[in-house]
Amino acid sequence: MSHPLDREQIVLVDEDGAAIGTAPKQRSHNAETPLHLAFSCYVFDTEGRFLLSRRAWHKKTWPGQITNSCCGHPAPGEAMTQAVSRRLGYELGLAVAADNVDLLLPDFRYRAVMGDGIVENELCPVYRVITESQPDPNPEEVAEAWWLPWGEVLAGATDGSVELSPWSLLQLPKLIELGPDPLAWPLGEPDRLFTAARNP
Repeated sequence: MSHPLDREQIVLVDEDGAAIGTAPKQRSHNAETPLHLAFSCYVFDTEGRFLLSRRAWHKKTWPGQITNSCCGHPAPGEAMTQAVSRRLGYELGLAVAADNVDLLLPDFRYRAVMGDGIVENELCPVYRVITESQPDPNPEEVAEAWWLPWGEVLAGATDGSVELSPWSLLQLPKLIELGPDPLAWPLGEPDRLFTAARNP
């Protein structure tokens, strides 16, 4: 019997960021994961606290890893902001309209390798959401989620007391460059998005 996630498709991209096809999500993440389109989202409350999450312990990639609020993959033909909105609802129970999803880092890209050799290889624009709602984590995706002052997140990442995912550690320096107040960060330029990440 096929894995239910075999029905989930990721968007494959070339080195220039153009879509070149699709592939099953579950079977594509291995030691030779192809370059594909994804996103990261940083959720803040109106006081500027950041929503950290811990990935579910049974996930194939980075199980139990503390990371940014939400990550995911757009479906073929799905707008990036709609994908962020969809995954925030599914993973964290947060109802966020797609037009309230702010683009921060349009051209972030990374590659990371787990201890067992599984690779993440993503063009991964970074987004921000500001919400007054409280999360209700889906245990299929998120083991736990909690609010923490942004300054404590940065301090913890620096001294190692908060062991963040490799992609979060790569994103943090770029977010720090945007300024000390995450609620006042300037928005990214949509025309710098990878071609595959622009609204279909």
